[in-house]
Amino acid sequence: MSNIHKTIRHKTGTAVFLGMRMLPKAKREALYTLFAWARHIEDVVESSLNDKEKQEIINGWHLELDNIFDKKVPATEIGRRIYKNCLRFKLPKDEFINMLDIISKNVNTPLQAPTLKQLTGYCRGVGGMTGSLSLRVFGCSDEKIIGDLSNSMGTAVQITNILRNIKEDANNNRLYVPQELLLEAGITSTDPKTVLVDKNLAIARRNLAGIAAENYHLAYDVLSLLDKKTARPLRLILDIYKKYFDIMEKRGWEIISPKPEISKLRKLQILIKTMF
Repeated sequence: MSNIHKTIRHKTGTAVFLGMRMLPKAKREALYTLFAWARHIEDVVESSLNDKEKQEIINGWHLELDNIFDKKVPATEIGRRIYKNCLRFKLPKDEFINMLDIISKNVNTPLQAPTLKQLTGYCRGVGGMTGSLSLRVFGCSDEKIIGDLSNSMGTAVQITNILRNIKEDANNNRLYVPQELLLEAGITSTDPKTVLVDKNLAIARRNLAGIAAENYHLAYDVLSLLDKKTARPLRLILDIYKKYFDIMEKRGWEIISPKPEISKLRKLQILIKTMF
């Protein structure tokens, strides 16, 4: 298995990886490349490099994207893969730039208690890969569907990640729970480790989960507008994240550890149900 494939399997899990394997080769390779690029950017931001070094890499990617879309020779392996595997699907440069900028905002100042508006932008930026770019690879050209699904699916999936990783994020000095929800729960601190042990955190998490639930509902509604072949891989990703969400909701929002996990067998069951 290539390094790119290992990256995708690590990032998405066995079932989603297998779901991609069922796609035609050109689409499969494009998605592998997109997820590998996203993982690379996230790894840079979360690495032990100092902020100056991280920013230099981010700036380098702005130049690399210029090379790719100006049809010049890319300087990196992933850049060459984007050029080879992705441009055939006419993916818009601004989506790559948007995602790069959103993820890299955590370089100098880790996100701590953003506003609801800032969180929405973050979810759309990070989730745009799954929504906008992937839909175009799958063959969807309806801009309204692409926009609606990017917003709803991106928000649902990223909030699920926020709820699932809240302890890990706090230990890394990050807090993605919006300040409005913290205040509604009676939490005045925005220090991640202080918020983590606040007795009212469960209230804020439950309210944040309500936003995710609304967006899951919207995302499934939009997916129903697509033909089954186009919708199937995205539905698989959504089904797996919804399962994580359901586990957390069932056990109660006051419980933050351990992170919910889904067995490989259960993921394969979800895969089979979704694909067939």
